[in-house]
Amino acid sequence: MADRILIVDDEASLRDALSRILTAEGYEVRQAGDGKEALGILGAQRFDFLLCDLRMPVMGGLELLREITARGIPGTVIMMSAFGTVETAVEAMKLGAYDYVSKPFMSDEILLTLRKAAERERLRTENDFLRSEIEKTSRPEEILYASRPMEEVVRTAGKVKDYDATVLVTGESGTGKELVARLLHFGGRRKGKPFVAVNCGAIPETLLESELFGHRRGAFTEAKTDRAGLIEEAGGGTLFLDEIGELPLPLQTKLLRFLQEGEIRRLGDTETRKVNVRLVAATARDLEREVAGGRFREDLFYRLNVIRIHVPPLRERRDDIPLLAKHFLSHYCGKYGKREMLLSADALAAMSAHEWRGNVRELRNLMERCALLATGAEVHRAGLLAVWKGGGSPEGGGSGPAFEIRVPVSPERPDLKAAVRELERQLIRIALERTGGSRPKAAELLGISHPTLLYKAKEFGIEGG
Repeated sequence: MADRILIVDDEASLRDALSRILTAEGYEVRQAGDGKEALGILGAQRFDFLLCDLRMPVMGGLELLREITARGIPGTVIMMSAFGTVETAVEAMKLGAYDYVSKPFMSDEILLTLRKAAERERLRTENDFLRSEIEKTSRPEEILYASRPMEEVVRTAGKVKDYDATVLVTGESGTGKELVARLLHFGGRRKGKPFVAVNCGAIPETLLESELFGHRRGAFTEAKTDRAGLIEEAGGGTLFLDEIGELPLPLQTKLLRFLQEGEIRRLGDTETRKVNVRLVAATARDLEREVAGGRFREDLFYRLNVIRIHVPPLRERRDDIPLLAKHFLSHYCGKYGKREMLLSADALAAMSAHEWRGNVRELRNLMERCALLATGAEVHRAGLLAVWKGGGSPEGGGSGPAFEIRVPVSPERPDLKAAVRELERQLIRIALERTGGSRPKAAELLGISHPTLLYKAKEFGIEGG
């Protein structure tokens, strides 16, 4: 669609000449003899650009510009005059004009000014779009609930969101502990500052100190430059330490010092740095038991446990299941361009009777599979059971259908190592799905250590948890 231009000038010959030039360039052009006539046209039609003379009878250019600004009329205004001064140009720009062109001018000059203005508007539109997208991604997901237990979680978070007290969020894997942390940050006074989430169980122990506290150049072989850690990156905002129970004892000591002193020391550095960060930690472990077993520092536990928010498992808040299921199904139908689907009463009843070992994450995964695999406008119990794989039986806690594992092997060159790697990859995926993405539980199910699972998952490019 061609850009629309309104030429406002009391010289008919100039209006006609400009109109011919701009029409030849593909613009859609209208004319007005003074500011008052222009206002009438602007009230009925929208224009991308206004070429406006400064001196005109009835209503001049600056007066028209003031009216345009006051009424919020869209469009880019370019002023024109043979009698202009620097002061006049400055005043026009202050009132919102994009540029000021002195008469007489060459046609190339006015065309170049219009192209520059069009490019500026394009960049402004792109920036507005990107800004809105960033705001969307930085906002926390809405915590949907209908149950009393979750109402208490949200109420407690609301009471402490504006304070700097450390919060410990507890609950099984997949219950939505990070959502609570995001609610505390984005609902509180630190919302304009960074929210940095760190999974303490996903970073190898040898790298964790550098990731959290940063390092100086030369602190270790790979340290080619100085680097700020994640604690510094969260400066002014919130640091969310997920799976805090996985933090090695030496780092627990450093974290305790940070909480006590409000300062850190980068790896290999001799100087300390003050950092203003609100800490929210989360764990699926029983930290009291970890303390009793000597695996977690008691003094750090008390520092973290100033405010405790427990997120109950989904089986203890069954009133949330229909609300969450409908929300997730609608979300994934939209994401994959599928027709909106409904959940029948018998399907909802089957889900309400399930134990949900993987909690909300398991429910989300099930609804994603339904959006992709279910047929028809309504998902009935039979259709639900057809796509319910790996999450346990909705009949009430069975182990679920058996998985079929296929490992492709070439008869000409049977590669034992490649076959074993593929078998490991598939079994890890199955274990993660069966446990709702919980890496510690998946490692236990597979009979391997948690670090081994982390290493292999990273090697195979498998995400989970």
